[in-house]
Amino acid sequence: MKIATWNINGVKARVDSLVAWLKESNPDIACLQEIKSVDETFPRGEIEALGYHVETHGPKGFNGVALLSKLRPDEVNRGLPGDDTDEQARFIEGVFSVKHGAIRVCCLYLPNGNPVDSEKYPYKLSWMQRLAQFAEQRLRLEEPLILAGDYNVIPEAHDCWDVRVWQNDALFLPETRAAFRRLRNLGFTDAVRATSDEVPLYSFWDYQAGCWPKNFGIRIDHLMISPEAADKLVSTSIEKHVRSWEKPSDHVPVAGEFAFEPA
Repeated sequence: MKIATWNINGVKARVDSLVAWLKESNPDIACLQEIKSVDETFPRGEIEALGYHVETHGPKGFNGVALLSKLRPDEVNRGLPGDDTDEQARFIEGVFSVKHGAIRVCCLYLPNGNPVDSEKYPYKLSWMQRLAQFAEQRLRLEEPLILAGDYNVIPEAHDCWDVRVWQNDALFLPETRAAFRRLRNLGFTDAVRATSDEVPLYSFWDYQAGCWPKNFGIRIDHLMISPEAADKLVSTSIEKHVRSWEKPSDHVPVAGEFAFEPA
């Protein structure tokens, strides 16, 4: 079973690329972030025509997440628990039946946090704390759990093209990386780093300053997986070629192959 994450940076602007990618990559479950579409206007027809079930959590304006799956989910939960006042659409969870049990796949779009001296950075850290609390609770179920998405976190120095450029950015500040390590220390595995020690590996290249042709990238899109999911992990891939397509997102898909079989 192939499970992928992709910050598509506006689904309506890139629906043709999304359809092409779904046909080429053929994920069983795809987690999309920054769809920038309300639920009612999400282009589900083109996706459902490929055999995917569509679940969205999209507000007006920015943000928004979606789960596309060949399997119909048994359960869908929208919104990250822990703050009833948080109206930003950044989290959706699907539960899927597989042989010998169920898997949980969460699609998340973690706040950017810049500028650091604004309310956006405390919101980022608070969101990460809520994510860790949620993840800790879910781990008690002892089910395969995959937290897939745009984390807006550069975990290590080798995950960016130049530390000097990023050292004061919300994506790389010590507090940000410490919060990410707290999630990992609960028992989660960074799927890409579990399967490759290649350096550099990037998933995002800014539109500006020729970052893509110069390979000035960062790795901020992650599959964080529970021990039960890590036991089934076969391989991962960063589908870098998608960045060279027409009207690309600044992110590329990151995928994991798992030894799950549909029920």
